[in-house]
Amino acid sequence: MNTQRAKIRIDIVSDVVCPWCVIGYKQLQEALLRLDGAVEAEIHWHPFELNPMMPPEGQELREHMGQKYGTNREQSDAARGRLTAIGDSLGFSFNFYEGQRIYNTFLAHQLLKWAEQMGKQSELELALFESYFSKQENVGDEQVLAEVAGRVGLDEAEAAAVLQDGRYAADVREHQRLWLSKGIQAVPAFILDGRYLIPGAQNPDVFVSAIEKLTEDTAA
Repeated sequence: MNTQRAKIRIDIVSDVVCPWCVIGYKQLQEALLRLDGAVEAEIHWHPFELNPMMPPEGQELREHMGQKYGTNREQSDAARGRLTAIGDSLGFSFNFYEGQRIYNTFLAHQLLKWAEQMGKQSELELALFESYFSKQENVGDEQVLAEVAGRVGLDEAEAAAVLQDGRYAADVREHQRLWLSKGIQAVPAFILDGRYLIPGAQNPDVFVSAIEKLTEDTAA
């Protein structure tokens, strides 16, 4: 009997202040669990800035959502409640609070590019989601980012140096342009083996179906 696992590359275009990005990732993880080890997923994260012009001090989240989408307080509260409930069902804690701010994430993406070289990219991505949404931390702050890196076993001093010297800044900009040129205008976006695009935070059944079809096509 052939017990060899199918290997699949999954590219995820994401931003660390995007709630649907963490929901989509959690649902992908659930899908992989449902496949019961039949698939070995190699996951790579790619940068997308929801708010590339956001100043370092960030902006109050309700104010930002109102300006960007026309969202009022009632709609904001409903959205937060929905996200919190979905997060709870997936084992992720959204801890929204009054006065919450949204931040520029360019530095966070540079740190993620470095973490990829260290083999810790997915761990850092999840830790950054938790930092912003669960722990109410400023993911645009260099010190906070270095501390988050330390939480997943990366060298905190080296993380701080990466952010200070900007060694991955040009690489991040290049990758941002690449995905925009491929038509990715919103996140999350999941690309399976460079062939199938799954836009948005789809439920696990969608991921399972797409992965099974991909592996069947590859085998054929």
